[in-house]
Amino acid sequence: MKAVLRPLAWLLAVALIALPVVAVVEGWMGATRWPLSILRVSGQPQRVDRALLQATVMPMAQRGFFAVDLGDVQRAVSGLPWVEHAEVRKHWPNVLEVHIQEYKPAARWGAARLLSEKGQIFPAGRLQVPAGLPQLDGPEARVPEVVALYQQAQRQLANSGGTLGVALDPRGSWSVTLRDGTQLVLGRNDPQLRLERFAALLPHLNAQNPMRRLQRADLRYTNGFALQWAKPEPAPAHPAAAGAATAPTHRNLPPSTTNHGSNT
Repeated sequence: MKAVLRPLAWLLAVALIALPVVAVVEGWMGATRWPLSILRVSGQPQRVDRALLQATVMPMAQRGFFAVDLGDVQRAVSGLPWVEHAEVRKHWPNVLEVHIQEYKPAARWGAARLLSEKGQIFPAGRLQVPAGLPQLDGPEARVPEVVALYQQAQRQLANSGGTLGVALDPRGSWSVTLRDGTQLVLGRNDPQLRLERFAALLPHLNAQNPMRRLQRADLRYTNGFALQWAKPEPAPAHPAAAGAATAPTHRNLPPSTTNHGSNT
């Protein structure tokens, strides 16, 4: 009799183990018996929309502790605005933890995107962008070059008010914009060299024209540059509309300085 009961006991034990496994695989047991009812967010995200995060995660979390696919949750969270990286874990019996690493913006990129401190371009979305970021632009494949020229401009133009932004247009022409609105057109050839030469002269040019602000400097000439100055601001007693000088002033570089490249 014992010999007969022993196999039956083993079969019963196997059935008791297999039934919950099958139920979890099918999904009908995990969702009802062990729902993930708590969403825990770590990483101290500052700009990720919490309501959007919850709306993204909860439909998948409702599958239950055993049936939820953590890979699906991670991919969905990683696609949210401002999320650079996401990690997802579950803790017994009902906690889903999402660890979020946000992008840290270093500059604006073009009209609607941002550049992170790691050199990654990402959409700004509808969230408020931090004030005071530089304005950069150019092809995504040339991000390191744009950043390098901006850093050079920051160093060399620090005594002239600082640099607001750097742009590389689709034709490959470089330009630098200062914080006071002055635009430096560097062209396609030797932008670093042209910037270095003009940065050394800019304080002297401003000192020679204390009543006017430099609006634009075209540095694409072989032996010099063209300057466009704003008209002097009118005296308070005689208000008048401010405007820009229409005829640029052409300046030759000092004889000891040679300019490489043509007017490009």
